Amino acid sequence: MRILITGGAGFIGSHLCDVLLSGGHEVIAMDNLITGSLRNIAHLKDAPGFVFVHHDVTEYIAIEGSLDAIYHLASLPSPVDYLGMPIKTLKVGAIGTLNALGLAKAKGARFLLASTSEVYGDPLIHPQPESYWGNVNPVGPRGVYDESKRFAEALTMAYCRTHGVSTHIARIFNTYGPRMRLNDGRVVPNFMAQALQGAPLTVYDDGSRTRSFCYVSDLVDGLVRLMNSDETMPVNLGNPREMTILQFARLVIEVTESRSEIVFIAPTDQRTKDDPQTRQPDITRARTILGWEPGVSLEEGLRLTAAAFVQRLDVA
Repeated sequence: MRILITGGAGFIGSHLCDVLLSGGHEVIAMDNLITGSLRNIAHLKDAPGFVFVHHDVTEYIAIEGSLDAIYHLASLPSPVDYLGMPIKTLKVGAIGTLNALGLAKAKGARFLLASTSEVYGDPLIHPQPESYWGNVNPVGPRGVYDESKRFAEALTMAYCRTHGVSTHIARIFNTYGPRMRLNDGRVVPNFMAQALQGAPLTVYDDGSRTRSFCYVSDLVDGLVRLMNSDETMPVNLGNPREMTILQFARLVIEVTESRSEIVFIAPTDQRTKDDPQTRQPDITRARTILGWEPGVSLEEGLRLTAAAFVQRLDVA
C-alpha cells in the first residue's frame, strides 16, 4: 500500500512510519516541523519506499499518484503548544482535517483520524466509554484543542456518511515512549527529565488527578488494526491501568533509580485550568472489534523511555 501520514515526523507519527515500512508499505511522511522533528525520522532517510514532505496541512494538500490510506495525525496536542498557538491549533483540527479528508475522497483512500481522549473533557463518567459525549468547556483555554478534535470527528463522520469515504476515528489516551519532546510540558517528559537529572519532580496541587499511560508501540498497533477494520465509529485506544499523578511520580523515581524528591506546587498559568480530574479508557470496543489491548507494562515502557531520554539528555 501507499500511505500518507500527516504529522509523520512527530512522536507517534514517526513510530507509525517504522511499523508501516517494516510491513513493506510505501510511506509519505508529511510534517511542517512545528512540533515534529527530522531527528525522529533521520534513521529513515534512505529507507526504501520512504518519502518526507515538508508541508502544512492547513494548506491545500497535493500528492501525485495513488494513495491507499491516510493516517491524519497532524496536531498540536501538548498544552505548551495549544495554549501558545490557539488559533493554529483550531486551524489544524478544522482546515487540516478538511484538506486531508478531501484528499482521501479524491484518491479513494481509507482515512484514520487521530482524535483524543480530550473530547471527553473533565469527565462525569468513569471510565470513559465511546458513548459518553463529554464535559468540555468550549470557551476555556483548553477548548481550542478539545473542540478542534470534536469538530474533526464530526467532519470525519460527515465525509463517511455523505461521500462514502472509509473513515476511522481513534480516541487516543495518554501515550508515551521514545521520541517524545523533552519540553512539551506533559507529565511523562517532565517527570522523566527531572528524575534523570536529579531535580525535584514537580507535582501540581496534591497529585490526586489520575491518568492512564499507554506505550507507543501498543498504540501504533491499535491504529493499524483500526485502519484495517470496517469500524467507522470512534474507538478508544489507551491503557486502562489508572493511577494518580503522585503514584506515577513515585514510579518514575523507582524505575530511573533517581534520588529526586517530590515537590507539590500550585500551577501559575493556564495549563491546568479545566484539566481533567480523572482519565481512564474503557477499551471494551477495542478488545471486541479489533482484538486489541496493551501488552507493554508501564514499568517496562518507562524503562525503555528512560533509556532513550538518557541519550538525549546526556546524563550519566
